Amino acid sequence: HFALIILSMTLFILSRMSTFSPNKTQGDNCCNPLSMGAIKKMIEEEISGIYVLSLMIGKNVIQDTENGFFMDVNDQVSMVCAQLAQDPKLKGGYNAMGFSQGAQFLRAVAQRCPTPPMKTLISVGGQHQGVYGLPRCPGESSELCDMIRKALNSGAYSALVQKHLVQAQYWHDPLNDDLYKKYSLFLADINQERVVNETYKKNLQLLEKFVMVKFLKDTVVDPVDSEWFGFLKTGQAKETETLQESVLYKEDRLGLAAMDKAGKLVFLASDGDHLQFTREWFTANLLPYLR
Repeated sequence: HFALIILSMTLFILSRMSTFSPNKTQGDNCCNPLSMGAIKKMIEEEISGIYVLSLMIGKNVIQDTENGFFMDVNDQVSMVCAQLAQDPKLKGGYNAMGFSQGAQFLRAVAQRCPTPPMKTLISVGGQHQGVYGLPRCPGESSELCDMIRKALNSGAYSALVQKHLVQAQYWHDPLNDDLYKKYSLFLADINQERVVNETYKKNLQLLEKFVMVKFLKDTVVDPVDSEWFGFLKTGQAKETETLQESVLYKEDRLGLAAMDKAGKLVFLASDGDHLQFTREWFTANLLPYLR
């Protein structure tokens, strides 16, 4: 498939690649020449004739960066679905690659918008069961980090915070499971926590491959198991469980068990911190799924 969608609505500073020596200190955007722009260029160099679209959420890179923090994720997903539907080069289908929070947002696109068809979804450090903690925002003294921490700690599931803070929309508190399931506007919906949406389940299973990359030395995503669809066991905040041990998998509420048995789930590991990998690793491990 010679079309690729890239989505980088990153968690905080996350799009750093040692190969390209980025020095960002704020949220990333679609076109940063040191992160997403460099990845786009590299893929185009490696795969002749590929069409790569790096999605912009907003009218410019400033809006794109800000929307990664403050725009309702459901609205972002709808915006992306509209962009894809209007692009004639994607009619035959496309592969998608999401970096950090962009990965779970693109999964929502697969579940909600099957036209044009997403063929392969590559999740690079995505948090598919959400996060419970902010271990490394762009600096411990950052005013933005402090604001986000206070908002999440004081009421992650309040209507105001849920609506206007992106990170709250995939905040998953295992100690307040009822609140999470009831008030999470985004993650609880796409993870079938309230009801089983058969359309979501059917659409996700249309993927040919769902590739998940976990960073073994990740100091940003808490818990890191979320990158492989695992999470903390409900009712406590120390022990984790794998995807295969979860109710989501055992009841196959999202179709992941069926996909696993069909060989559609791929679990990859990178021995680095969040989104830290070399061009050589990327080329060897991810590009084969884009050809």
